[in-house]
This record gives sequence, structure tokens and C-alpha cells, in this order.
Amino acid sequence: MAADRNFAQVDWSKLPVPEDDGATRHLPGKRIADVALPSTAGGEVSLAKRSGRTVLFVYPMTGTPGVALPDGWDAIPGARGCTPHACAFRDLHAELMAAGATAVFGLSTQTLAEQQATVERLHLPFPLLSDAALALARAMTLPTMQVEGKTMIKRLALIVDDATITHVFYPVFPPDRNAADVLAWLKANPR
Repeated sequence: MAADRNFAQVDWSKLPVPEDDGATRHLPGKRIADVALPSTAGGEVSLAKRSGRTVLFVYPMTGTPGVALPDGWDAIPGARGCTPHACAFRDLHAELMAAGATAVFGLSTQTLAEQQATVERLHLPFPLLSDAALALARAMTLPTMQVEGKTMIKRLALIVDDATITHVFYPVFPPDRNAADVLAWLKANPR
């Protein structure tokens, strides 16, 4: 796989579509675990301590320019597309906030340093949270996958109202449409 591949340009028709394996059915109505996660904005964030309507989009990992993606990445249903996923939330950030979100966060199991590089490279207007220790993933029993010996969280998005999960988007495909789906849901379900 070419290390210089453009992470934002993806032909979704050539990728396997993830199926709903039921791995998030337990989440709607559940309180989010009180887990402090390192934030690219500095300090830590516990979604359980946030009031208002929070949008959390979760992705396996963003690619790094000059670094090859894991072998077979494109063959894993739902793995490819983290950069377009984040960019779509970036591009619709103001509209998401206008539609009632009080905060937008992205989350992956990547390190805070890797995520900081992503925020800077993609000019994200919201923080990314690091669950490198899998604390939130384990506490909430989020769906995961194993890739080259690493545990990654499968792609999903949550609407969290005053620390309770109101809605789950899963599976998410294609990733670049998720932000628009979240925006449509927010508009159809005002608080």
C-alpha cells in the first residue's frame, strides 16, 4: 500500500460495507461512563460530566502522511475513511452547533500526540479524545476490532444528552456522510 496515498480521496464502491452486528444495541439510554480522556485541547474530558448535547464520533485511526496504513486495511469493513469522517465533521461543525450540539468530539485509540498532529493537519475546530488505554471502550463495551495486534474501536457516532446516550449511528458507512446524518438527526430531534 502506498505510503503517500491521499487519505481524503476514497472510492467507497470499492470497499466492503460493514454490517450491523448488533454491537451497539445496548447503548441507547445508557449513561456514559465517567472516564477522563486526554484531549487535544489540553487536560482531560469526561463526557459523563458534560451537560448539554454532545456529539461524539468514533473512528479506528487516521492515516499519517508518509506512513503506510496497516496491511489489508481496505479489506476490513468500515476501517477506511477516518480522514474523510473527521473532515466532514469539520466542514459541518458550525451547522452541528447551530442545530443544538453544545460540543463535538472525535475519539480513537490513537495517542494524544498522533491526534494532535491530526487536529493540526486537518484544521479541526473541535478536540479529539484519546482512548489509547481503552478505558471508555471497555467501560461502555464499544465494538472493537484487532488490527496488527492493536485493538481499535469500530466507527460509530453517539448523541449524548446530559451524559445519557440518546442515539447511536452504527455501522457508519460511508464515513464522509456521517456528519450530515448526525446533522439531520439533530434538526429532526431538537432538545
